[in-house]
Amino acid sequence: MELLVRTWNVFHGNAHPPRRSGYLRSMIELVTGDGPDVVCLQEVPVWALPRIDDWSGMKRFDAVTRPPLWPGPFSKWLTRAHQGFFRSGLAGQANTILVAPRHAATGLGHERISGSGRERRLVHAVRIAGTAGVVVANLHASNDFAHPETPREEAARAATFADGVSSPGDVVVLAGDFNVGNPQLAGFSAPVEGGIDHVLVRGAQPEAVATWPRERRMHHGVLLSDHPVVEARIEVPA
Repeated sequence: MELLVRTWNVFHGNAHPPRRSGYLRSMIELVTGDGPDVVCLQEVPVWALPRIDDWSGMKRFDAVTRPPLWPGPFSKWLTRAHQGFFRSGLAGQANTILVAPRHAATGLGHERISGSGRERRLVHAVRIAGTAGVVVANLHASNDFAHPETPREEAARAATFADGVSSPGDVVVLAGDFNVGNPQLAGFSAPVEGGIDHVLVRGAQPEAVATWPRERRMHHGVLLSDHPVVEARIEVPA
């Protein structure tokens, strides 16, 4: 079985550089439109979570990392008045794993890897059933570029969580915005060179790992997000 797994930090639906308008629906339709097996998203506005089902046609598993400042629609309305300025400060944000409906998938919960209060760094995971099981974990590590050991430690905690919810013989995929170029995780496949967004695999060898070129993220002359999409094709052993 071959799986196509993608990860994208959607930057709260912003363009790069940020603009008043948001482009989240266009982003979701772009990254899911050709039928990938799994898509891991970071920095998704909380108000958008229920809409992603229709936009993507995929099964959704969420972990809210920053709750909205105010419950109800007010935070959403105010944020959408200027998407580039407010970002997630009012509307909150979440990480999401999307799984194609052709796969049987089970949510495996989440765990905090750092942070407190409204801002939490979480890892969450799903298990895809098959001849060989596959656990896909999604994380968004801290953007502490002055201290790269911080996101590396968070990535190590995320890997430990993924191991803990997997079964013997499972392939483990750890994807997301690591906020560090080399997370230094033993046993996992090599990270993407020159980037901080990765799809790392243990228990199988990715056949191909690629970063989308800028041209693939253009939408009517606007560059979507400040992060590229990273994807890996993984041949899961029978």
